[in-house]
Amino acid sequence: MRHLVTASTFAAVCCLSLAACTGGDDRSTPQPSPRSTLKLGQSADTAGVGGRGTAQITPDTVVYADSTSFGTPEHGLFAVVNYQSRNRTKSRVTTTAEQGGLRWKAADGHTVTARNSKAATKVAPIGFSEGGPVFTSETGHQDVAVFDIAPAERGGTLIYVDGEGTVFRWKIPASNSGSSVPALKFALS
Repeated sequence: MRHLVTASTFAAVCCLSLAACTGGDDRSTPQPSPRSTLKLGQSADTAGVGGRGTAQITPDTVVYADSTSFGTPEHGLFAVVNYQSRNRTKSRVTTTAEQGGLRWKAADGHTVTARNSKAATKVAPIGFSEGGPVFTSETGHQDVAVFDIAPAERGGTLIYVDGEGTVFRWKIPASNSGSSVPALKFALS
């Protein structure tokens, strides 16, 4: 009997302690922390369209051009960002890259989507536009996001909104940078 009373007393004390620690006070509710801004060359695992599948996105090079063999920008400067995409799942995944998922945000807050002008839609450097947003299992390719911006908007933030609405950001340098600068410049000339 003594063990039964001790066990029930112990259970009651534990329940009271738990109730005391879980107040209904909203002040202790943790808020989600914003994602940190990544650097050129860093990867992010992103959800595919409709939340299906996972695609790893890695912007690795930026080249700025006031003219290319594909034409001249309407706003004064092309920001051409080369990025690698890789399917991280065994099933097919579609990225949001061609559905407005890639954006350029200037320091003043002005934001545009990739291929935001007629001139930008024509830029397709050979060797850097390998395939579009759909990937079969565990494959990858590289592509470019082309933004037609004002020269003062160099050095912005690349934004990618994935299939679940999660926002990923990369700080993009204000000068040509990254592992593929010479090859991308050549492909644009």
